[in-house]
Amino acid sequence: MKNYIYGLIILAGMIMGSCGNELDLEPANSITDEQIKEILTSGDEAKIDLILSSIANSMPKQLNASGYSGAQTADIRYRACQGLDVMRNLEGNDIVLGSKNLSIFGADEYYLRDFTSSSVDKNSYYWHHMWSIITTANKMLNLLDDNTVGTNKKLKEYKARGLVVRAYAYSYLMENYQDAYLQGGKNKPGLMLYDYYSPTQAYKARSSSTETYDFIKGDLTKAISLMTDAEKGYTTAVTTDIDLSVAKFILARVALCTGDWPTAISACNDILNMYPTLMGQNVYGGVNNVGTAANPEIRPETNGFLFNNVNPEVILGWPVGEALTAHNSWMNPFGEGNGGLGEGFARIDNQLYNKIAGNDYRKDCFMANDFGDYAYPTAGTVRFIPAYTNLKFAATHGVGTNDKKNVGTVTCYYMRTSEVLLMKAEAQAQDGDANGAKTTLNILLAARTRTGATTLTCDNYPSMTGLTALQMVQLQTRIELWGEGGREYFNNKRWNIAVDRKNSANHVDKGTYSVANMTLQIPDEEVLYNPLCEQN
Repeated sequence: MKNYIYGLIILAGMIMGSCGNELDLEPANSITDEQIKEILTSGDEAKIDLILSSIANSMPKQLNASGYSGAQTADIRYRACQGLDVMRNLEGNDIVLGSKNLSIFGADEYYLRDFTSSSVDKNSYYWHHMWSIITTANKMLNLLDDNTVGTNKKLKEYKARGLVVRAYAYSYLMENYQDAYLQGGKNKPGLMLYDYYSPTQAYKARSSSTETYDFIKGDLTKAISLMTDAEKGYTTAVTTDIDLSVAKFILARVALCTGDWPTAISACNDILNMYPTLMGQNVYGGVNNVGTAANPEIRPETNGFLFNNVNPEVILGWPVGEALTAHNSWMNPFGEGNGGLGEGFARIDNQLYNKIAGNDYRKDCFMANDFGDYAYPTAGTVRFIPAYTNLKFAATHGVGTNDKKNVGTVTCYYMRTSEVLLMKAEAQAQDGDANGAKTTLNILLAARTRTGATTLTCDNYPSMTGLTALQMVQLQTRIELWGEGGREYFNNKRWNIAVDRKNSANHVDKGTYSVANMTLQIPDEEVLYNPLCEQN
C-alpha cells in the first residue's frame, strides 16, 4: 500500500501544482499514503480539502449513482440505481406492466423469468453496482484510520460519509443475495467483508449473515458517533448530503431486516423529530390537471414525487440537473420512455386498488377508468392509456419548461418521512406493541384522508377490519410506497409473502413466484475468480 497512488491524489496534486511552494509537496506521481496522512493530521483545513474534498463530496452521489463500471450496456435499467430498483418493482404483486404482452425492457422481470441465476445478466449488475460503491468508499476510508482522524471534525465527517455509503451497499447486497435474515437467512452465509482497499488484496470467504450485519451496524453506529462529534447533525434544508437522518434511515432499515425492533424504533423517532411534516393532498401525485381530459397539462411542480421543493418529506434527494430520471422514465404514463410512449404503463393491481378507502386521496393516484388516447410529443404518436395506470409519478411537462418534449426533467428522492413512519409502525407491531403501531399508522392515515372527510384511522379503514397490527402496516406500506425503490419486492422477501397474481383482474401475467426463489445466486465471475466464495 505504501506506494499506491489514488486517482484522487493525482487530481489533488494537479490542483496543488499551482501553489506547490505554499504547500511544499512532492510531485503528484510520487506522493505516498504516508505523506497524505501527514497532511491530513496537520489540521490545515485548506490542505485537507484539497486532498479529500473531491472524493468525500462524491460519497452522497453513490446513493444516486449511474454509469458504474461493469454494466457493459447502454440499457438504463442496469446503468442506474433507479433502473435496478424499478426492475425489482416489476417482480411483485402490486405493479402491472402495461395492458398487453410486451417485449420491452422490463418484460423479463415482470413475467418472472430467470433473474436470479448466477449467469444471467439481470443478476450480475446488482453485484457490480454495489461492489463498485464499496470499493469507492474503502479507497477513501484507507486514508482515514482513527489515528489520522484524531479530533479533526472535518475528517470525522468525511469518514462518516464513507462508512454510511459502505453500510448502504453491504445492506443492499444482503437484501438481494441472501434469504431474509428472519426467514432462514440468519444461519446462512453473508458476504465477504472488505474494510480496506488494495488492488492486490487476498480474496476472502463469505462471513456469516450475522457477522455481515454486525459489520454493517458497526459502520452505521460509528458513523453516527463521528457525525455527532463533528457537529454534523440534521441538515433539513439540504437533501443532497449524508447527515444523521440518512445514517439513521439506513440503520432503521437494517434493524428491521435483523429483528432489532428497539433500534429501529429509536432511529425512526430521531428522524421523525426532525422531519415530522407529511405531504398534503394538493401535491400528492400528478392529479392537478389544468388542461382538458383530451389534452392534459399536469405540471411536475405540483407533484411532490417529482419536485422536491414542494415535498416536505424528502430526507435524501437531488434537484433538477443532478437527479437521475430513470425511475420517471419507467413510471410516468405521459413520458417519452417505456413507462409512456413504450406502453409499459405502470398500473396498480385492481386487488390493491380496491383496498384503498374511498376517503383516502391516494386512490386518486390511479386512473379509475381508461384515460384513452394520448398524443406524445415525439411526432404526435398516439397511445391508449388504460385504467389503473398510475398518476402518482405523472407529468406532461418537465420542471420549468413549456415544451412537452422535455417531459421527464424532474427531481428525485430516495428517503422520505412516510417510510420512516411505516418502519416505526412495523417495528412496534413486530415487537408486540399493537396499540403503538396503530397510533403511528393513524398519523399517516390522518394525513392521507380526503379533505372534508371523516379522519381515517386503523379502526375505521374499511379494508383493515380484522387485520392484525402487522397486517395493517403491511397493507399501508404497499399503498404508500407503491412504485418506490423496489420496496415491495424486498418487503415481500422479509415478510415471506410470495408473488401470486392468479386472482388479479388486470395483471397481464397471472404467474406465481415463491419467496424461496427471490434470493440471487452469487454471479459466476465472483465464484470463478474467488475460490473461497461459496455459492448460495
